[in-house]
Amino acid sequence: MTLYAYSALDTRGRMKKGIQEADSPRVLRQKLRSEGLSPVEVAPAEVKRQKTERKIQFLTRRASSAEVSMMTRQLATLVAAAIPIEEALQALSKQVGKSHLRMIVSTVRARVLEGRTLADAMACYPSVFDGLYRAMVAAGEKSGHLDVILERLADYTEQRQKIRSKLIQALIYPVILTLVAVGVVTALLTTVVPTVIEQFQYAGRDLPNITLALIAASDFLRAYGLVVLATILGLIVIRQRLMRFPKRRLQNDRLLLKLPVAGKVISGVETARFARTLSILTSSGVPLVESMAISTEVLGNSYIREKLREASDRVREGSSLWTSLDATGLFPPMMLHIIASGERSGELDNMLERAASAQDQLFEDQVNIALGIFGPLMIVIMAGMVLFIVMAILTPMTDMSSLLDM
Repeated sequence: MTLYAYSALDTRGRMKKGIQEADSPRVLRQKLRSEGLSPVEVAPAEVKRQKTERKIQFLTRRASSAEVSMMTRQLATLVAAAIPIEEALQALSKQVGKSHLRMIVSTVRARVLEGRTLADAMACYPSVFDGLYRAMVAAGEKSGHLDVILERLADYTEQRQKIRSKLIQALIYPVILTLVAVGVVTALLTTVVPTVIEQFQYAGRDLPNITLALIAASDFLRAYGLVVLATILGLIVIRQRLMRFPKRRLQNDRLLLKLPVAGKVISGVETARFARTLSILTSSGVPLVESMAISTEVLGNSYIREKLREASDRVREGSSLWTSLDATGLFPPMMLHIIASGERSGELDNMLERAASAQDQLFEDQVNIALGIFGPLMIVIMAGMVLFIVMAILTPMTDMSSLLDM
């Protein structure tokens, strides 16, 4: 049977499109008519595949990490039950409730029916199934342990989603606090302060320096506040455009790593992600050099990627993993000792996982400490600014009241 792509009108005149198997276009047309549909176009899926896949990728909503994890775990259960992969994908497409997920699974199944491997079929959705995902699926297909690999992938995706969610939840409070602080101070300087200061200016008295400073800040914010905001937004847009150039991005990412606190945090997160990804790939049977290449590409910092590519080249030339990573200057000594121990004992994947867990715990502790300091610090800064405004208003009022008493 051949896979055909069709478009047909239902009884209400609405267009429906889909992919079905049939012995010939004529058989599929008859089947569609029996279902109450009027065929408009029926063509082999291979003829329209490239064109339709571009449309699908553009129009289909991207799946979230939670949705990918859910689909992966369900597919692992079906594969573990010894169900053929094309039947497992068909069952999965019926199981997922959302239309964009059903479209993704159906497209992957269509490519599998064309004779492609599951990993190759998933390549049409690189934003959903990244290089790490496809490499692990390919390793599972070769080893015959696809169900185990899929379970491990689901665990990895869920863990990554938990870390991301925890970080977002931790940042909600300081972000809201910062916005409220900026909003309150801006409102005071642009609305309340001008009204109060206007009364002092009518009195014709000399104002203290603190009040004059407040007036200058208020006048500047009212006159140039929008200009400053537009300039900041413009600089952000320009920076984003400059980051499209590899050399600019490399320079920027290298400078980020030199920042006093943020640099260590970024380096720690990236090295932990590299170690965990490398652990998953090596334990799945992917060769070490190939695992390093894939693990490098999932990192966000281009400078770290460049250094780890050099480490991968050294491993390919015969150097040990830990000496190659040590030469990058990115990994903390504890991680390097754990990795070296794993190489000597033959349990590299377990030791890489342990090193990544230790680094993740260190990162979580650093974030908790930073946020614990940031919250009170923002409150103190906001209180200081409000106190400055209050003192700038109360000082001339006190002077005027003392003159009235005389």
